[in-house]
Amino acid sequence: MPRVTRGNKKLLRRKKILKLAKGFFGTKKSNYRTAKEAVEKSLTYAYRDRRNKKRDFRKLWNIRINAAVREYDLNYSKFINGLKKADILLNRKVLSNLAVNDPETFKLIVEKAKASL
Repeated sequence: MPRVTRGNKKLLRRKKILKLAKGFFGTKKSNYRTAKEAVEKSLTYAYRDRRNKKRDFRKLWNIRINAAVREYDLNYSKFINGLKKADILLNRKVLSNLAVNDPETFKLIVEKAKASL
């Protein structure tokens, strides 16, 4: 069997892990073995939470819309139903933004949704 000359591959691999572990606490930033475990776990959390972020924002938008719609004696589900019947195609992000930043326009949308019920 021929001998494998690896060059500095092992060093580069270790440096990459330790660079990712920069800012971690204690030996997690300097000891390769613990740094590798911490980096693997943090990357797993990052992957999971990129998906959870979408879920959390949709929840937040629904809460904001519900709070804004209740001022006009309507609840969230009836409002969304009224929007669908009135053929108003605005997503929850836009509706939430309108409710917070432009109440006059939001009021017009609520009135149209109410009329279509």
